[in-house]
Amino acid sequence: MSKRRVGILTGGGDCPGLNAVIRGVTKSAVGKYGMEVVGFYDGFQGMIEERFTMLRADDVSGILTHGGTILGASNKANPFAHPVGSGENRQLADVSDKCMSLYQDLGLEALICVGGDGTMTIGGKLAALGANIVGVPKTIDNDLMETDVTFGFDSARLAATEAIDRLHSTAQSHHRVMIIEVMGRNAGWLALESGVAGGGDVILLPELPYDIDEVVSVVRKRSRFGKKFSIVVVSEGARPQGGKQVYREIADDTTEPKRLGGISREIGEILEERSSIECRVTILGHLQRGGTPTPLDRILATQFSVSAMELVAEGKYNHMVALQGNRYVAVPIEKVMGVQRVVPLDAPLMKAALAVGTSFGAEIAI
Repeated sequence: MSKRRVGILTGGGDCPGLNAVIRGVTKSAVGKYGMEVVGFYDGFQGMIEERFTMLRADDVSGILTHGGTILGASNKANPFAHPVGSGENRQLADVSDKCMSLYQDLGLEALICVGGDGTMTIGGKLAALGANIVGVPKTIDNDLMETDVTFGFDSARLAATEAIDRLHSTAQSHHRVMIIEVMGRNAGWLALESGVAGGGDVILLPELPYDIDEVVSVVRKRSRFGKKFSIVVVSEGARPQGGKQVYREIADDTTEPKRLGGISREIGEILEERSSIECRVTILGHLQRGGTPTPLDRILATQFSVSAMELVAEGKYNHMVALQGNRYVAVPIEKVMGVQRVVPLDAPLMKAALAVGTSFGAEIAI
């Protein structure tokens, strides 16, 4: 009789904690349930191209603290919209049947999909075709519904906060306005939490379009009353009132064709012109994704992965594991498909930030 077998892939962008999940799934699958583990390379791309490997306990030993993913990741792979051909003949095709055939040929009992809302959406679509899917919530943006936190967020928050701390000293020394742009897409969790932790004077979020006059006013007032520098933390998805988000590029070979970035440069140019204070812009970009996971992300990743294997063992498929309060629970995957968890404008941390004098670049009544 053949062994029971489970698959795992890491979809979307990389982040700290992915290897901890691969380790947790493999060790619990092999050691506790006597199952085999198939790891697909580069997310759903590995399923489409039939690139995979058998994972043993020895293969994942020692990777808990490592950043990135030993399986690779891809945010360009979508079995339901896979680019085929080239040039003028290039088009998007549905190749999900190839993935399902491989899933069946490998005799998988379930496929564990580790990723954000895009990965969960693809996983949910595969579930509709008959695959048994278990989701594990990963994203530095912290924007997945039904879970209080995703792994990867704490590591990115630490990287962003440390960057703000470092920029404080040069801002003070040169009497400048330092503008720091962080990731987050359409959710401002990373900007809000790193901004508050780093003592940002202005924090601009996608959820609250900013008034550039208000931002200029804050910087001017600080200068007038003896504060010779200011720290402005900007989420990449922020936009001015009546304006649009800024995209650094439009790509046609990815599941996220519009790539946000660059709004901080526009803000810096206006601030410098209207405040007569020297401004410098720092876009953190992928620095927020790299490096070793924090202890919290290692713990979350381990708990999530073990919980995912418990769902497989129970036959509770097409759910995502989530942290709600202090409990690890299972939520139907359709509840997280195609939606993003954004910062509510009455969030307690926003109230606290306003109480200590932080500006969100717009009038807000809390």
